Amino acid sequence: MSFTPKKWTGLGLGLAMIGTLGLSACGGEEGERSDPAAIEGEAGEAGEHGEAGEAGEASASAEHGEAGEAGEAGEHGEAGEAGEAGEAGEAGEAGEGGAASLSLPQRVAFMRGHVEAGLALYRAGEPELAAKHLLHPVSETHASEREGLAELGFDQSLFEVVSEALAAGKPAADIEPQLAAAQANLSQVADAAGGSKIELIDFLLDVIVEEYTIGVPADIIEDAGEFQDAYGFAVVARAEADQMSGPVSDVLRAELDSLISLWPNGPVTTDSPAPASAISGQVGVIRLELSLAK
Repeated sequence: MSFTPKKWTGLGLGLAMIGTLGLSACGGEEGERSDPAAIEGEAGEAGEHGEAGEAGEASASAEHGEAGEAGEAGEHGEAGEAGEAGEAGEAGEAGEGGAASLSLPQRVAFMRGHVEAGLALYRAGEPELAAKHLLHPVSETHASEREGLAELGFDQSLFEVVSEALAAGKPAADIEPQLAAAQANLSQVADAAGGSKIELIDFLLDVIVEEYTIGVPADIIEDAGEFQDAYGFAVVARAEADQMSGPVSDVLRAELDSLISLWPNGPVTTDSPAPASAISGQVGVIRLELSLAK
């Protein structure tokens, strides 16, 4: 997933590493849409066109067996073509060339946020939801996010092992050492990428507010993927704060802990999510602490 600051437009998804595993989209709703391929298709149509008329055309083509290409594959059970629709959906959230607009430290933090969300979901017994987030380190769709990371020590093979375990239906407990190794690898890459911790946390706070507002625009979760992404970015911001020193940093870490607590079940969805205003309010408190740390 690539990123354009302050504006999400399209997001691309490659399902090569997951095979036949059903995936829930970053842009999907839990509860209302039980078919992951349908979520991918709808996200693809919304991200690429954003017009009701084109969505209608996609439905019409689906009736003639072209559902996957039109972005409505899931409704007709054509999971094989749903991957293409999912890639269009991923493109819809991020915009073209988004990764190129990020600094190297931001790009690492962005991928790391998705991985943190995915690993937390996997460990919570939600492998299908985890799979979407864990594609970022391995899929061709997200290759631009990984440019230059090998030189910093990024080990893609660690994440391929995780993807293969997901595809095989292995529980997270069976591969916990591999999950921990993948997590540690990205942490090391983040250290090697460097950058200002204050600026990086500030960047992540922007992304958290934007993603969460999309995920929870009112009193319920309407986009589970964005709700989960925001959680992952909050976890990364907290990890970055661990690299800071001084009394202000202690308060900053405590405030970031308070932010993370607004996801009562971590990235697993809940019927009573914190309102977006609570996230924004706590982010404001954190920004105050960041200003004192400068």
